[in-house]
Amino acid sequence: MTKDSLTLDAPATDASQLGPRDGSNSRKVFIKTYGCQMNVYDSTRMSDALSRDGYEPTEDMEEADLVLLNTCHIREKAAEKVYSALGRLREMKKRKAADGREMMIGVTGCVAQAEGEEILRRAPAVDVVIGPQTYHRLPDALRRAKEGQRVVDTEYAIEDKFEHLPIAEKTKIRARGVTAFLTVQEGCDKFCTYCVVPYTRGSEVSRPVSQIVEEAEKLVDGGVREITLLGQNVNAWHGLGPTGEAWSFGDLLYRLAEIPGLARLRYTTSHPRDMDDRLIGAHRDLRTLMPYLHLPVQAGSDRILKAMNRRHTAAEYLTLIEKIRTARPDIALSGDFIVGFPGETDQDFEDTLKLIEEVNYAQAFSFKYSTRPGTPGAELKDQVPEEVKTERLERLQALLLRQQHAFAEACVGKTVDILLEKPGRMPGQLIGRSPWLQSVNVDAKASQIGDIINVRITGTSTNSLFAELLQVPA
Repeated sequence: MTKDSLTLDAPATDASQLGPRDGSNSRKVFIKTYGCQMNVYDSTRMSDALSRDGYEPTEDMEEADLVLLNTCHIREKAAEKVYSALGRLREMKKRKAADGREMMIGVTGCVAQAEGEEILRRAPAVDVVIGPQTYHRLPDALRRAKEGQRVVDTEYAIEDKFEHLPIAEKTKIRARGVTAFLTVQEGCDKFCTYCVVPYTRGSEVSRPVSQIVEEAEKLVDGGVREITLLGQNVNAWHGLGPTGEAWSFGDLLYRLAEIPGLARLRYTTSHPRDMDDRLIGAHRDLRTLMPYLHLPVQAGSDRILKAMNRRHTAAEYLTLIEKIRTARPDIALSGDFIVGFPGETDQDFEDTLKLIEEVNYAQAFSFKYSTRPGTPGAELKDQVPEEVKTERLERLQALLLRQQHAFAEACVGKTVDILLEKPGRMPGQLIGRSPWLQSVNVDAKASQIGDIINVRITGTSTNSLFAELLQVPA
């Protein structure tokens, strides 16, 4: 699951050093987030780090003293979006300077990690470039930039960045809503041939159990009812239990499910190779763990899977799906698919469609293969013509959409619990999430954000469900 362009208001450097602009003792920061949920989480933590130095969030880029672009490098278009945005920001910076107002520009995230100095060359208005492993150093980098340096910090940090990042105060956590992301694992050792993540996020690293539990408890204390655990390969997480015993990701889920007040757990993104019996058992045993699993396969052809270096076959993936469904029959499955990988034949593509038919996804994400410089896939000769990619993607997405609509229709008449997250468009209407991550609209005047209410699904729309209230919360 991705968010192409999510704006997050971040809290700005030492106010006494920088000085007030409008009589206040703070400055404003605007953070624009591209890409995945991990970038959303990172933007939140950057916001917290900057708030300690006096920065306050703003939703209005025009009033910002600092603009940060937290970037994604998964696909070519995502990187080019960043450079286009930087071109517009350069003009804004010039305009503000003419009015006697200073604005700093920073690039963070995976494009920063991948391109580093190149960003400064292509975008002279940029003051700071910070990689995803070093954003805890952002306040210091801004101070150096304030002194006239153009800062690039993309070296992998020796220190644990999470130890240096403050967790937001209870009031800020509460203001952000009743759901939250929590990164537990970063990096990737899988080296799929199409992917830049091992080069931009580094090797797989797992946060300690105590650190994760502490952050989760603080989130719950701040009113969070649902936590989604994040990682490039989240189920590759491993650590040590309280007596020094080896823990897998499943063990971590069992521990987090013990936190009083935590009503729901989710996680993403997982890899089939790290889906062990303990994790499958957690899906069977933990009612806190929602019956929704994002388990990317990317292709249904063994030949293409081998070329992608996925290190599993289509049959192994299908066997795994069967085991998971046996443990949790009501689970909804999501996935990722790449069409047009180099060398993909018509038969390879048909094999992917066949796998999709067999699995029957509740939802999925699909993309045309995009060459990323520095990956083995970029060197492959047998590139698929763009028009073929387009045609295949349209067919694949049509199949996935039919499955998504069928899953939604099958929910009509079911009685489910939903977590209310935000107001709806109509008076008295609230929007919540089903256990299967669907958006649900319900008339619930007596309820409030954060309640978990029992509803009956009554209808569907393009991207959401409608429901009627069955039980008013106590």
